[in-house]
Amino acid sequence: MPERYVSVRWPDGQAQEIYSPSTVIEDWFHAGQTLPVAEFVIRSRAALSIASDRVKAAYGFPCSRAAASIAAVSAHAENQEGDVIVERIAP
Repeated sequence: MPERYVSVRWPDGQAQEIYSPSTVIEDWFHAGQTLPVAEFVIRSRAALSIASDRVKAAYGFPCSRAAASIAAVSAHAENQEGDVIVERIAP
């Protein structure tokens, strides 16, 4: 599967790289996009769940790295207010 890495900047200034096992993430995010934290978390969960489901359809098991990305996004979002900036999406 063609994996992607999404680099984001959180409202507190910290950078985070998020792994996706599928290009489906590009249907949800693009470089330069700014989203409120809550919306970013919702979209991340949806996109990474779809990506994991694609892995399951192809290989018979879901993607544990996508699940870890969902958990990392959720953890980082706690106590954050403001906007998340999608800085880059790369292979």
